Amino acid sequence: MAMALTRTQKRAIESQQQPEPNKRRKQSNSDTPSPNEAARTLTKSSPSGNLASGNPPLVDKVDEGDPIAYWVREQVWPYEYIKDDPDRQKIIMHRILSRKKSVVGRKRPEPASISSGTENQTNASYRSRAFVQLLQLHGSFMEMSKLGIADESRDLCTTLLDHEQKLPRESIFDDDIFQTTCQRVASRNEAIVVRDILPLIVPSAEIFASRIPELECLIESVNEVWSNSEPVTTNRPQPDYSVGFKRKAFTEEELDKIAPVIGDFIAGDQSIFMATSEMYFPFLTCEVKCGVEALEYADRQNTHSMTLAVRAIVELFRLVKRESELHLQILAFSVSHNHETVRIYGHYPVIDKTTAKVEYYRHPIRKYDFTELNGRDRWTAYRFTKNIYDIWVPMHLERICSAIDQIELPELNNPGAFAETGLTQELESNQLSLSNVDVASSDEVATTDTPISSTNAKKQRRGR
Repeated sequence: MAMALTRTQKRAIESQQQPEPNKRRKQSNSDTPSPNEAARTLTKSSPSGNLASGNPPLVDKVDEGDPIAYWVREQVWPYEYIKDDPDRQKIIMHRILSRKKSVVGRKRPEPASISSGTENQTNASYRSRAFVQLLQLHGSFMEMSKLGIADESRDLCTTLLDHEQKLPRESIFDDDIFQTTCQRVASRNEAIVVRDILPLIVPSAEIFASRIPELECLIESVNEVWSNSEPVTTNRPQPDYSVGFKRKAFTEEELDKIAPVIGDFIAGDQSIFMATSEMYFPFLTCEVKCGVEALEYADRQNTHSMTLAVRAIVELFRLVKRESELHLQILAFSVSHNHETVRIYGHYPVIDKTTAKVEYYRHPIRKYDFTELNGRDRWTAYRFTKNIYDIWVPMHLERICSAIDQIELPELNNPGAFAETGLTQELESNQLSLSNVDVASSDEVATTDTPISSTNAKKQRRGR
């Protein structure tokens, strides 16, 4: 006979089943996942998750030497146990597959800003010092590692800072009105600083691309939620400005190879390779604040966003067993600024070859007050950003594509080969059913018809 529960016990159980207020997004009935999908989603999206990096979930104190406990939680073996497995690529691909949404009732995700209420909650979490500790629990640190950065990356930073660029004409940073501009925005709100100062600190990639065909592979977002990303915490990044790669930066063959990880991006599937439904592999973010203290909040936001950016490259290179090439290499950049101060960082992974554990750090490239000395350094960040576009982006895109080109998926013609890893069901669910998706044009439907098989000819990649 089952033991009767007391009223106190019933209330305790019911309270555990109720979501915490303001922390859990409401789901409509049409978005309700299956039990298996729900379990997988909770594992990946929980703050006690593990950046999908193969590291044990630190919040739950799972012993690194207990692979069984890790498997029970993550449904895959720790990376260090499968890194030399002959089926390593299949296992890793299964681990980083996109997180699916229910097909029924799907709607295209809104690229606009989230509601003010949710936005305020998100900003409040970044203002808490506990957020820094939360990042650390996930292996992301707002500091330099003891190993520093690779000499190659150090030389790169010097080049990006020193290489000359053509500066804009007739701007509010002109000598005759520079001091007036600084005084005018000093007491204004964040929106004014974003409107007037941000474009002269971090210039627009898409505006440059209108005259420089090599930059047409880039896409930017302004105050847009990274709704297609898999965040480290329960917050989704929403940078004031960010840059990544367009879909057409990659060939059809390359898109086919990463399709299982991308999923149905139009319907809002979450992928470690994406930020928004249009941005692949983000590499630059900028956050704007008012006041010196608020720059700390901007740094936390940028660290979160760029941890996702660096993680994407690390996971891609793990697929082809080349992750050691990324050790101490700067793979993304961030800029935090207000009406007078600018902070530029490079973000990089530290990869332990023995345990395969990955940690994420940042390198301070430059910090300065652009209003001092009559604005002598006012164009430093502008020049640095333009050099990222001109010098670093082509190398970074080539690096990404070289890894994608090495992905081998011969088993796509034989789905049964994935049975042991559970990839068969994931690949089947990855087929897009666009009949229930609200898309804006037939062109979008044509480019996303079937993510793992394409009948289109190989596209000419731009910007390479």
